[in-house]
Amino acid sequence: MNAAQKPPAIEAEHLVRRLDTEEVPVTLINDVSLRIERNEFVCIMGPSGSGKSSLLYLLGLLDMPTSGSLRVDGVETSGLDDDAITDFRLAKMGFVFQFHFLLAEFTALGNVMLPMRKLARWSDEEAQARAMALLDRFELKAHAHKHPSQLSGGQRQRVAIARALANDPLLVLADEPTGNLDSASSANVRDLLRDLSREMGKTVVAVTHDAKFASVADRRIAIVDGRVDADWQPG
Repeated sequence: MNAAQKPPAIEAEHLVRRLDTEEVPVTLINDVSLRIERNEFVCIMGPSGSGKSSLLYLLGLLDMPTSGSLRVDGVETSGLDDDAITDFRLAKMGFVFQFHFLLAEFTALGNVMLPMRKLARWSDEEAQARAMALLDRFELKAHAHKHPSQLSGGQRQRVAIARALANDPLLVLADEPTGNLDSASSANVRDLLRDLSREMGKTVVAVTHDAKFASVADRRIAIVDGRVDADWQPG
């Protein structure tokens, strides 16, 4: 199957995510349908509480919809059990969050190797070589044997991006990846994520409040009250 014949990275139809509380039901995502192509860099924007992170968690299979359909790389995910979802997510997706969530007891190299060890697709020697190559790509090779406490905020987030790429995923999903960084580190992370799409062929979906961050995306999706309010390409 050539690139033109491959399915979109994401196809969502009529997604709803509702919380049935004891008082009144709360609808986080309300009838969202969207299609994200392979290699696209998409930013999801919206005011606080609009549902943008809730949508990202649905797209990343970190949460499941109350109703609707979600296909990732052509696979209908609603029929997958918990173990299959975990395996699918590990193989197809990498995640970057506002707070890096690196494990303090592991070095930068060890943190990047963790997803590969879980997937068990490569030997430990191969996983180490892959992890070092990723750290080198993000100018972190000299820091490979340092623990997170020995790294700057920007360096820790670059390690987190390297970890997200460890299993060569189709999708990289980022939730406010620059929200805890200074302006210089934010610009660096923004450019790295853009390059994942343009140079490495990844599909990148990022939630952000930062207009400068979103300005380099191929496409912006605005979420208001759990619905898609606008969907456009900058230019």
